[in-house]
Amino acid sequence: MKKILSISLMFLFWLAEMNAQITILNGQITVRSVDLVQNNDLLYVSISMDADRLHIKSNQDVVFSPELQDAEGHVKKLPDIVVAGRNRYYYLMRNDTVAESRYFFRKSKFSSFVYETSVPYEPWMKNADLMMNEDVCGCGDLVFSHNDMLLGAFEPLFVYITPPVEVKTRTITGSAFIDFPVSQTVIYPEYRDNLAELDKIIKTIDVIKNDSDVQITSISIKGFASPESPYDNNTRLAKGRTQALKEYVQQLYGFPSEIFTTSYEPEDWEGLREYVEASTLKDKEQILKWIDKDMEPDRKEWIIKQQYPESYRILLRDCYPALRHSDYAVQYVIRSFADVEEMKRILQTSPGKLSLSEIYQVASTYEQGSEEYNELIETMVHLYPADEGANLNAANVAMAQGNLNAARKYLKKAGTRPEAEYARGLLLAIEQDYAAARPYIEKAGKAGVQEAEECLRRIDRVSNNKQ
Repeated sequence: MKKILSISLMFLFWLAEMNAQITILNGQITVRSVDLVQNNDLLYVSISMDADRLHIKSNQDVVFSPELQDAEGHVKKLPDIVVAGRNRYYYLMRNDTVAESRYFFRKSKFSSFVYETSVPYEPWMKNADLMMNEDVCGCGDLVFSHNDMLLGAFEPLFVYITPPVEVKTRTITGSAFIDFPVSQTVIYPEYRDNLAELDKIIKTIDVIKNDSDVQITSISIKGFASPESPYDNNTRLAKGRTQALKEYVQQLYGFPSEIFTTSYEPEDWEGLREYVEASTLKDKEQILKWIDKDMEPDRKEWIIKQQYPESYRILLRDCYPALRHSDYAVQYVIRSFADVEEMKRILQTSPGKLSLSEIYQVASTYEQGSEEYNELIETMVHLYPADEGANLNAANVAMAQGNLNAARKYLKKAGTRPEAEYARGLLLAIEQDYAAARPYIEKAGKAGVQEAEECLRRIDRVSNNKQ
């Protein structure tokens, strides 16, 4: 038995089919294929039957009664198929309205048959089983009755992760290129482009500082110098200029000293290497070899300057100014939110202020699987794309929507927790690969996923073709 979920650009978006042959009525009828196709507002049902081995007496009839049913108690009866022996056939022709049915047959004329009908589609039918009831009657008495599953739907049982509560610590980073007069460590805001560079830092801090939901907890500054001066002098400049920028920011805002951390890099050789690596300098490979050598920085810089003077002039003009920079990071904490209505408003304006736990609280106010619930689960993984729990929950939503490719993508980043292993098994079960699904779900069950036992029962039900 095989179930297929597919998407069509025009109208076909749900399809199920049974490929393996099964027998019903004690082996007298072979069901060669079963197809369920949703097309717009209708569900089309097709059953191909072989009745070469059917034996009923002249005064008997057999009534095949297909119906759709699900685990929630929904039932949709489909038109009966009635096959009658010779005497019973003529009796029903004279005395029963069944003779008017398109599915009424005399046994001698019934060897192979394709049953086709359609019913208005209802959402519950996506997870419905197609059953076949068989009743053999003779002279008005029930001789034999049986019920078989023709097509069993595996109904997934999803397990969502509740994110842990977190302290919402966030960081904004950037770089500023403050110019200083030669060999000086004093900041002159009006000097060259300093106003624009200082404004980068000020705007970063202002955005955070002016938000009543946020508190700045630390500011770190790291200063870098370029390699063209002696290393000792560059150490003095990098250290002094970093301190000058720290004092400038502190005096501007009145921040306490303890929230600042500073560090410095006398010569930004890493930045130099990145520039050369991406450049078209004619001496590129030779310069890279010297940059990578473990030797005293001043001598390394002198060799590059002496051996490759043309390239060095280009570096001095185009690269070195960018190596004299200050990297900064502003760390802050966002307050916690408890009121769901407030969180809903924040989701519309500043969703990044909410933690995964808070967004999940909002999602939990909606029915699982609803459009609102699914949208919030997808919002979580978009805001926190590396979070394993967010990816796991998004995989569940994707599976529920029939987007199995997206589910596979999310599960790659869902980690190895038991719930993720369970979800991987669930995906295989939805694809009807029950043998491959079972080890994942059994492993998850042993690790404490309570839903695993019921999931295995559902797998047994459809894979063994039993109720």
